Amino acid sequence: MIDPDGFRPNVAIVIMNDEQRVFWAHRSNNDGWQFPQGGMRSDETPVEAMYRELREETGLGSDHVELLGSTPGWLRYRLPKRYQRHQSKPLCIGQKQVWFLLHLTGDESQVALDLSSEPEFSEYRWVDFWYPAENVIPFKRRVYRKALSLLDPLRVEHGHRI
Repeated sequence: MIDPDGFRPNVAIVIMNDEQRVFWAHRSNNDGWQFPQGGMRSDETPVEAMYRELREETGLGSDHVELLGSTPGWLRYRLPKRYQRHQSKPLCIGQKQVWFLLHLTGDESQVALDLSSEPEFSEYRWVDFWYPAENVIPFKRRVYRKALSLLDPLRVEHGHRI
């Protein structure tokens, strides 16, 4: 599903543990690291898509996390031309995302990266809240900074700031 402007609706998920560190995962098909994320189906709300992607990519369910909040509206990033699939119609030029901040309330042992036949991630680690903004693939850095800036007050509001 691509919108009229060429952006694919997507959700991005920031999972924070009790130590205020966030889930940072290594993509299976390349050397990149990122937060869990995925496209929305036409019949899903952003929240429904987030919980589906959470389960598919991390093995966690709604009973393992507390939803602290989300970004208002869509945050967009453009794909570099080399990542655009020019043979696909309509052409997807980037993603528009709603970002969610979750607090892991369950046991970390519930994380399962291998639930799907083609796992998105091969490994994960817990990193400082701001670490991903400087360590994600460069074309996503601006949207990561914006999303984390919008989600940071939710850590304060919910008492999860160091």
